[in-house]
Amino acid sequence: MNNTTRGEAMKSMAWVVAAAALFAASVHPAVAQPGAVRAQPAASTAQTLSLKQQAIAPIAAATALGDIPGLNQALNQGLDAGLTLSETREILVQMYAYTGFPRSHNALGEMMKVVDARKQRGIQDAPGREPGPVPKGQELLELGTANQTKLVGAPVRGALFEFSPVIDEYLKSHLFGAMFARDNLDWQSRELATVGALAAMPGAESQLQSHVGFSMNVGLTAPQLRQLAEVLAQRGYPEAAVRARTALAHVEGTRK
Repeated sequence: MNNTTRGEAMKSMAWVVAAAALFAASVHPAVAQPGAVRAQPAASTAQTLSLKQQAIAPIAAATALGDIPGLNQALNQGLDAGLTLSETREILVQMYAYTGFPRSHNALGEMMKVVDARKQRGIQDAPGREPGPVPKGQELLELGTANQTKLVGAPVRGALFEFSPVIDEYLKSHLFGAMFARDNLDWQSRELATVGALAAMPGAESQLQSHVGFSMNVGLTAPQLRQLAEVLAQRGYPEAAVRARTALAHVEGTRK
């Protein structure tokens, strides 16, 4: 890749990171546009997270903080719990939209080391399946718009997107289109990762509240999200646990 192409790619990535932050800051699932039909959360009575699900938030939190020793441990625990290589890799790829490209890049590099070390110990982790084809062009924009609406619970509009239409396009086409269309990681897992990352980062409380709500929109329950906070505390991220509990209490309060 030449310097010009590399520079254009990095500029595009920076835009998407900024777009994700602006979107989460400006949208809350409890606030819908007048006349909008609110999507119903997927029916679920689950009270606990599976072992695989429990492993996701610590991976995301360690990535967000740049805690490489903690990430090493979290990746090993996740793979031991049954996360496939494809699922684990996808969690780290998604992190670039919420924690920045450098954190995601470093985390993927650490995963390579973890996988190599496990192979040397005779551990053969399940590769998992690769994502199916992703639409392009107008079809991708339409898919991203539909995915965003389902996740948030209502069509997303607002002054922010009128002020910067390109942010709206990047969100719909890339984050909710190209990324959420990759079907090697389900939406509940994607939201567990996002909540884990945002809980680890001071100053992202508004975004965290939004994604706690999005998590419930895709079928995760309040007891499961409380367990996520407990797991973060047990894995050495007590401040993240407090933020996750506070965000959940706020969202539950708005939904009564």
